[in-house]
Amino acid sequence: MTADVLTLAVIVGAFNYLFRYLPLRLHLQATDRGPMARFLASTGPAAIVTLAVSSGLPLMQADARPVVAGVAAVGGIYLWRKSVVLATMAGSLAYGAVFALAGA
Repeated sequence: MTADVLTLAVIVGAFNYLFRYLPLRLHLQATDRGPMARFLASTGPAAIVTLAVSSGLPLMQADARPVVAGVAAVGGIYLWRKSVVLATMAGSLAYGAVFALAGA
């Protein structure tokens, strides 16, 4: 494992932890449902940010088209449907499809 991969993994892990921990600790959500509801509400954005940050590794190594397609799909589907689940799945599908087609 190279130092770049290790550094990226530590950065992604730290930000993922902060995205999950800070809303609980700082009471950033406007809800009175308790800490579990705040934790679950912060999981969706944390997943999207984690996917976006961790997809930066292929940009440093090879073709950027799959990453651009994945990020565009996540943003477009989320703006259209306001669904974290659909946006994450669409981003993964777009990334995989463009990656497969670019490699063929």
